[in-house]
Amino acid sequence: MRETTWFLIVGGMFVGMGIASSLFKRLPLTGAMLYLATGFALGPSGAGLLAIDIVKQAPLVRIVTEIALLASLFAIGLRLRAPILASLWSLPVRLGLLAMIVTVPLLAAFCAWGLGLEWGPAWVLAAMLAPTDPVLAHDVQVRDANDLDIVRFSLSGEGGLNDGIALPFMLFALALSAHGAPHTDALVTLRGLAQTAWGIVGAVAVGALLGFATTHAVAWLRTRYAQALGLEGFFALGLIELSYGTAQLLHTFGFLSAFAAGVAMRRVEHRATGERSPQDAIGAIDSSDVAATAADPAKAHAYMAESVLHFTIELERIAEMGMMIMIGNVLSTVSVSAPLVTWRTAALVLALFVAIRPAAVELALLGSRAEPIERRMMSWFGIRGIGTVFYLAYALENGRSEAIAPLAPYALAVVTASVFVHGMSAMPLMKNYRRARAAARR
Repeated sequence: MRETTWFLIVGGMFVGMGIASSLFKRLPLTGAMLYLATGFALGPSGAGLLAIDIVKQAPLVRIVTEIALLASLFAIGLRLRAPILASLWSLPVRLGLLAMIVTVPLLAAFCAWGLGLEWGPAWVLAAMLAPTDPVLAHDVQVRDANDLDIVRFSLSGEGGLNDGIALPFMLFALALSAHGAPHTDALVTLRGLAQTAWGIVGAVAVGALLGFATTHAVAWLRTRYAQALGLEGFFALGLIELSYGTAQLLHTFGFLSAFAAGVAMRRVEHRATGERSPQDAIGAIDSSDVAATAADPAKAHAYMAESVLHFTIELERIAEMGMMIMIGNVLSTVSVSAPLVTWRTAALVLALFVAIRPAAVELALLGSRAEPIERRMMSWFGIRGIGTVFYLAYALENGRSEAIAPLAPYALAVVTASVFVHGMSAMPLMKNYRRARAAARR
């Protein structure tokens, strides 16, 4: 009977969202809000059908969130169609790297001095809250491969970059939490900086090389021999896993490698298609002979990239549903033993959303071409979500759980606040932003 209940719940959620998806586009609501509420209602504070204990089941939560992030990071990379050397890339790089360098110490200082945490746990909490979310930001992501809007491109690129770049901050924080103070001699510091540099450069190189090589190989087989046709989903999943696994094997940042693989696939398509949009390059498709389009030298690259993109977007939506139901259930389980709404969690949310995030963005974008309205939008939409839950589970799995477990209510409170506050504000603020940009162009 319990299995039947779950079939009904999951089936109802999928059908319901398929029907109601257009409704969410007209209202300041998101699917993530519904999923989060559903997960909470299924938990110990509601129906009691599911109880995920993030402390005891940290490895499971870490693996599931890891898979969801990989699919989303690859999909984001595949959406970003600007040439690699275009100046537009400087903004997501600034946000993904410089803003994080500013955010982590500011957050750690607030957690230590404002919330009364010890410095070790304060750094751990700051590291898990620093990355922005690549899954939940549908309304502020680039809409398609032709979208080069500064705000959407920058926020999408930031979400693709900083989930991987957060890892060295977390490792430093866990060392500090475990030992009271990490080794600070010059040799150890230089080794840590070298490992971080290799983690970033190596991950980008691995993802880019695998993305370029596999995309060219499949396109060559299709256009020369009419082979390797169809099953774009298999190809996408294989490339994601290969890039992540190879990066991990070489001790680089796997999340960054998956993102780079998506960017590389899009770059291959862009170079083959030129300034035409992928849709224009593909043109009309004969439904009775789709293979002819896939093998056409003038269309093959665009068709493959767009087919993979559509698959990964669907995968990303399914991952979002599963992840937010899981997070909602974790919220329900945690709330039984620890209150989520306290003055400390409220203070953390306010400090991060209205002070630390805006300060980090402004400092990171000093001297950039971003206009004031664009900076304000980027400052506000520092959405926290699945990346934070991944690093919470990672810290519980690799650190001292007795020191990390009390941080769970803080992290989950921030994620919940972000889902609702940023989710409800995304549609009206983006509409105002588009109107302002249109007025400025007239």
